[in-house]
Amino acid sequence: MTIKHSLDDAVPPVPSWALRLRLGKWPGFAVAAWGFLFAVPSFIWALGGTFGAKSTVAPSLMNLAHERVTWFLAVLWVTGFLKLFGALVGIGLTRRRGKWTGRLMVFCGGGAAVLLVWHGCLFVVHGVLVEAGARAVAPDLVGLTRWYLCLWGPWFIAGGLAFAAAATHYVRRHDGRREVRLYGSVGALGALLLSLASVVTGIG
Repeated sequence: MTIKHSLDDAVPPVPSWALRLRLGKWPGFAVAAWGFLFAVPSFIWALGGTFGAKSTVAPSLMNLAHERVTWFLAVLWVTGFLKLFGALVGIGLTRRRGKWTGRLMVFCGGGAAVLLVWHGCLFVVHGVLVEAGARAVAPDLVGLTRWYLCLWGPWFIAGGLAFAAAATHYVRRHDGRREVRLYGSVGALGALLLSLASVVTGIG
């Protein structure tokens, strides 16, 4: 006697909790990809390359890189490694970590989300004002402003939203949600205060 099995019997359904776990990893991996990709230009420019810099970066910064100014090269190296650290934070947020490591990941994720979205929105708002004629810039900077409006602004915002989603998914999967969420909130608040201070002082 032959026993026939239906397709449903052959392939058991995926539990909903397993599906949520898989989907919850994507924001962290998106952060990792964003960080690694963003680090590449920093290292290229620090090594003397100018790929993508002439048309998308402020001329003053381009001159510093071209003239190999020591402090600016150091900034490029530091920012490059910070972007790689951000990528590691994204990977760290893809699954449960130890108590203090998890808190650090969420703290950094919350802070990075606010900083990136803040700066991205500043680029976009500035670009929109220039395009609308409400704010004037030098004629040779109009094209650069469009790059910040259409590329760097959205890029920063996308990275910030990815950090926010990764940190949120991590908190939801954690047993002590309230405590872990507190660390994310502190990181976000600190980043917000730092961003406001940079606007007030004109630094950054």
